[in-house]
Amino acid sequence: MFAALLSAGLLTALHGQAAAGPSIVVDTATGKVLEQEDAYKRWYPASLTKLMSVYVTFRAIQAGEITLLSPIEISKKATREPPSKMGYPEGSVLSVDNALKIMMVKSANDVTTALAENVGGSVAGFAERMNKEAARLGMNGSHFMNAHGLHDDNHYTSAHDIAVLATALRRDFPQYADYFDIEAIAAGDQVIPNHNGLIGRYEGADGMKTGYTCPAGFNVVASATRNNRQIMAVVLGAVSPDARDYRTAELLTEGFGKSPDGAPLLADLPRSGQDLTTPGNMRPEICTEEAQKRIAKTRDAEGNPLVPSPFITEMTRPRVVVSVALGGATGPKSTQPRYADVPIPTPRPDYAPDTASNAGAVEQGG
Repeated sequence: MFAALLSAGLLTALHGQAAAGPSIVVDTATGKVLEQEDAYKRWYPASLTKLMSVYVTFRAIQAGEITLLSPIEISKKATREPPSKMGYPEGSVLSVDNALKIMMVKSANDVTTALAENVGGSVAGFAERMNKEAARLGMNGSHFMNAHGLHDDNHYTSAHDIAVLATALRRDFPQYADYFDIEAIAAGDQVIPNHNGLIGRYEGADGMKTGYTCPAGFNVVASATRNNRQIMAVVLGAVSPDARDYRTAELLTEGFGKSPDGAPLLADLPRSGQDLTTPGNMRPEICTEEAQKRIAKTRDAEGNPLVPSPFITEMTRPRVVVSVALGGATGPKSTQPRYADVPIPTPRPDYAPDTASNAGAVEQGG
């Protein structure tokens, strides 16, 4: 269906020579897999990583270590993280609640690092918690090196594992569902819309998170609820935000039309596919001058898609905006000892060329 929406020329321009990345569609109430493609293929998560950071934080709240009003102090290390970021100066303090909202909408790497340091004692300590939770949840194809998802060769996951994580967030912490469908945040006089292009534009969309780096491509885990039924789709390695939105909306729509009867459980999905442990690398399809020219051909002069999705509509109302700010951290501090991060060889993040933003790319890690 997706191919039928575009002319052959536009489809070639949009996809280049890249094959479709991994994907999976799950009925969240039953845990049944309605569709999947290369679900166990190793992939770089980019900012989908922040869903695990949120899960670890919710677990810390559940354990009584912190509350939503506990303070998150911005460290010097946090201020040095590359974009996407809020740019708060060292020593600034915000609540866990506002940190989570900023992470889910702005995907700010500085705030995420500060959260990791305050909850886990250090980024390394927080990453250890992330990996323990991954093992406990059955995310056996994942390994985390940091809290934000900026590129590291040893930081990886799969569509299957992201679906396991997203399902666990919905199942274990339903009281926090509102963090995942915020349409925009207001920080002072700046209004920052959610990077998730389905929120407010796809019927029933209610989460969850996008991610982008040059090696990862454009990733998303998205959910929608219609007639009391929630469907979740994970799409990894799309070549542009438009391609990501199109494919995800299509998969969700098809999911609503399928019955879970007879479908395999996510926990029992047979492992299949070839070369599963070699991550895909989308840099040639996204972060080269040739790729940017190809992607630009899919948009008009105003930056709108030449061929809009039949499943996505433009918003006809103002976005619902949630305010965030420094201060307001009246809850107890974490008692976790603060440690300096043990130096480990971590490659610098891959930066997209400036032309990427002209083609609708979100900032690194968003």
